[in-house]
Amino acid sequence: MEQNSTIVKIDKDLEDLIPGYLENRRRDVISIREALKKNDLDAIRILGHSMKGSGGGYGFDRITEIGKLIEESAKNTDKEGIIGHIDGLSRYLDHIEIIYE
Repeated sequence: MEQNSTIVKIDKDLEDLIPGYLENRRRDVISIREALKKNDLDAIRILGHSMKGSGGGYGFDRITEIGKLIEESAKNTDKEGIIGHIDGLSRYLDHIEIIYE
């Protein structure tokens, strides 16, 4: 276990789905960075909304929280906030340790 890791306990029934789910969130980070370059806040809002809706269902409450923050930042045209939340999501994804129960 890494020193800065965040332990997330996930239902064993979701074990096959989790790698793909997390990979999609990593793609979301890239997509949001690209959308920022294009000033496409609507695309960012939609991606944040999607994360907000899906995170908890897979056992990742933090992804739900970050998705909500991204969605709100996009609605408020807060680009610095979006960058901060995306950086936080990226760090979270890099440091989670999953325990299947």
